[in-house]
Amino acid sequence: MQWRITIPPLTRILLALLIAFSISYQGLRYGVDYTAGHYLALIPQWALFTPWVYFTATYSEQNLVTVLIAGATILYGGKYLERAWGSLEFGRFILLVTLLPNFVASLIYVFLFAVSQNDSLAVVVIQGSVALQGAFLVAFKQLVPEHTVTILRGAIKIRVKHFPSLFLAANTLSGIILGTDTALVLAWVGFMTGWTYLRFYKKQPDLSTASTGNNQLRGDASETFAFAYFWPDAIQPSVMAIADSVYNLLVAIRVCTPFSAEEVETGNEQAMARGEGGLPNLLNQGGSRDGRNKQEEAERRRALALKALDQRLHAASTNVKPQSTASQPSAPSMVADPVMEMPDRNQS
Repeated sequence: MQWRITIPPLTRILLALLIAFSISYQGLRYGVDYTAGHYLALIPQWALFTPWVYFTATYSEQNLVTVLIAGATILYGGKYLERAWGSLEFGRFILLVTLLPNFVASLIYVFLFAVSQNDSLAVVVIQGSVALQGAFLVAFKQLVPEHTVTILRGAIKIRVKHFPSLFLAANTLSGIILGTDTALVLAWVGFMTGWTYLRFYKKQPDLSTASTGNNQLRGDASETFAFAYFWPDAIQPSVMAIADSVYNLLVAIRVCTPFSAEEVETGNEQAMARGEGGLPNLLNQGGSRDGRNKQEEAERRRALALKALDQRLHAASTNVKPQSTASQPSAPSMVADPVMEMPDRNQS
């Protein structure tokens, strides 16, 4: 049997950077000076003098365990996304979810230092691929939400759509209990960066039409990719209320442009088309050979889309009903025939 290593070019580069930067970081800390790690890791107090660290910090891991986790993330996630999107679009996504989370995280710690005057916040070390992991999970949620990942030979089965919330919950609890606050911040900022880009800005081909033209859509307006659908069903209504309030505020101040009904419908068709198209398996990029699994995923996608549509129609009917009730008293005056006085013909 002949083994072939088929790793897309940009994914290979990222793996090489991970190994090179992680080894160099350890060499700087233990071979030169313990404080020399700031040439690759992000330290808010010194970042202005070493701006390249907003990129290198993501690929400079502290130990072998985190290197292995980051390597698996880049290998499997990078192979999948680079083949699904292409190297150019994947490169844009990588730059965004690498630079922006690190920059935002440094601003957060600078702000906390300015408020508390705690010197340790200004020299905290921000590094690792946590933000990248969060953004990758958001991308998987968009592309294959109903795909089931089996662990321990089927003992544990988890659908891809549940990974982002589990990832955020784990990092939040770890940050609060174990004090890994930098991972907490990076996880949330990476998640929000990835979702915002994919939801509102990323261009993608139109899969919902049979047209041979090069039609492209901007963002993903599908209801199953809304912010509330990243969370368990029990808390979705509460999350949806808060998210809608924030979204309406951003629309009011013209930061966001609301999706039209046509865009939402097209987004739902896109989501269904991705499921019916049989996108490759997460761990086997050769594609899924089990037609039944692809059909089940497509059916689950349809069920989710119909559920979201039903909720939207129910909310719309609830808003319309009070308006129609309020307009009923004025109806009789519009329907009643006017009474006119007829002149008396006997009068002279």
